[in-house]
Amino acid sequence: MYVLRRQESLNPRMKCVRAFMSADFSLSFIMPKRTLSPTPLLPPAKRQQIDANTLRPIALSFDDLFYEELILLVFSQLSWSELCAAEAVNKNWQRISLDNGLWREQYIRVFGRSRLRGGKGFAGRSDGREVRPLPGRAVKALDLKDWRWMFRISWNWKKGRCRTEHIEGVFKPPEPGSTPSLAPPHVVLTGSTTIIASSETSMCPEVHCLHTGGGPTSQQTLLCDSRGPRGPCSIAALALDQSAPRARLLQLAAFLSTGEFLVFAVDEQNPRATARKLTYIPQRPSSRTTAIIQAVFHYPLLISLSEAFTLSIYDLSADTVKHTQTLTTYTAFPPTSLVLSAQPGDRYKLVLTYAMPVFPVHFSIGATELIIASSHDPMASLTVISTRTARALDVPPGWIDQDKLRCLREQWSRKLLHIQDTQSDGKWIVVGPGESPPGNTVPGPVDSLTSLQMYRLSLPAASSVASPPPKLTFIRYLHHSAGAVSSMALADGRCVTLGKNGSIWVWDLESGAGAMVSSPSASIVERSTVVFDDRRIISARAGKLVIHRFDI
Repeated sequence: MYVLRRQESLNPRMKCVRAFMSADFSLSFIMPKRTLSPTPLLPPAKRQQIDANTLRPIALSFDDLFYEELILLVFSQLSWSELCAAEAVNKNWQRISLDNGLWREQYIRVFGRSRLRGGKGFAGRSDGREVRPLPGRAVKALDLKDWRWMFRISWNWKKGRCRTEHIEGVFKPPEPGSTPSLAPPHVVLTGSTTIIASSETSMCPEVHCLHTGGGPTSQQTLLCDSRGPRGPCSIAALALDQSAPRARLLQLAAFLSTGEFLVFAVDEQNPRATARKLTYIPQRPSSRTTAIIQAVFHYPLLISLSEAFTLSIYDLSADTVKHTQTLTTYTAFPPTSLVLSAQPGDRYKLVLTYAMPVFPVHFSIGATELIIASSHDPMASLTVISTRTARALDVPPGWIDQDKLRCLREQWSRKLLHIQDTQSDGKWIVVGPGESPPGNTVPGPVDSLTSLQMYRLSLPAASSVASPPPKLTFIRYLHHSAGAVSSMALADGRCVTLGKNGSIWVWDLESGAGAMVSSPSASIVERSTVVFDDRRIISARAGKLVIHRFDI
């Protein structure tokens, strides 16, 4: 009885609610009893009244059902190829798949680094693609990298896909009556600036600086006339300052065949501000100053290496040239590679790679680390304070067991009759064999006659006497179809070779993968130079520049 009375005591409002919640509730309960008048003069209804037969379910698409954050989360689980396929579905997916954060994760996942490989030092570029920053105060100290564009550039490097350009008339032809030089031309890359110089003899050698920073190409010419005895001379080597530029000025050292060297301060934006800062004239010609084959520069330290394998160290602090030390060896020969880097505590590390003789007529590879610093005296100059050497062919001390004997035989099989070129970045060393004379073959693998030899240089910190010694370990052969190598370049774990048949190959030394960038040509390439940075390869041969661009 109590329950029945409780239900009967419900007010009409509660009865309506219970009827709405019941299963047999019909939509006709709330529909009007009369149809709407067709007269258009009536005022608009306060509530829109529709017929039950006109109700249709709303069609929802995939983009309407999920938030963009959820779609981004799904896209973050895709591979780069699947992400490119999702871009072609519709405009909304195309916009979301171009998210810079997605491609940042893809780039780091595939290439294992947060920058383009091959960039050197402070050099910046103004001709690349970057994400537009936000206006006004919204600009924050974030990296404005276009990660999708970086992924495309790195993938082009991996596959050898590029666009080729030819620049004629850059190098002046030899003067009448002069003997053509056997040395290759000189090319240096720094950001969007290309520095080139011919090795031909001239009364006034020239260095050309080509600037391609986002606008029309501009050119500066640096005159390298000799201040010594009048006569023809040539540029023997170029060295670009690796330290951060001061007041937007690049410092360039040019070594002449007379033994002099000049230091220029180059302003890319204002050519009138470019000037010659320093000039060094040796007291008398000697094997130390003439026939310079390579030089490195990190202000205030300048190092040159002559053909007689004499290493000269100069201190350029206080805008003066001071020759501080000379080192000589009789067990090292060209070709060579110099890698100079700054260390904490005003120290510098020089890694010198060279060819070492192997009895009776063969050669192997060796590397020496030199630590250069000044003493605590403020007036002291930069000198070598320690050296360490590692060899690819090294006889172990003491008694030799079977394992050491097998390792020694493998090292012996990798000796070469001639080394055409060797390059290093301080971590990896690549050796390019030269052409063997007919009838002279080296016992060993057949592919080792033309394939490049790749080594890993280990230089553990020399913190105590018990520290492990430096070690030069053979890793693998780099196979290619370029035949004998004419020129090589190595930086940041990437190696580029130019063969005498004109073909160009690129290797990722960490994975050992290689790709052919340029197919062989009909002419033989003898005197050539190849350099590269993070976006291009430039080769100088036959009086012209050939540029292979990967930012396409």
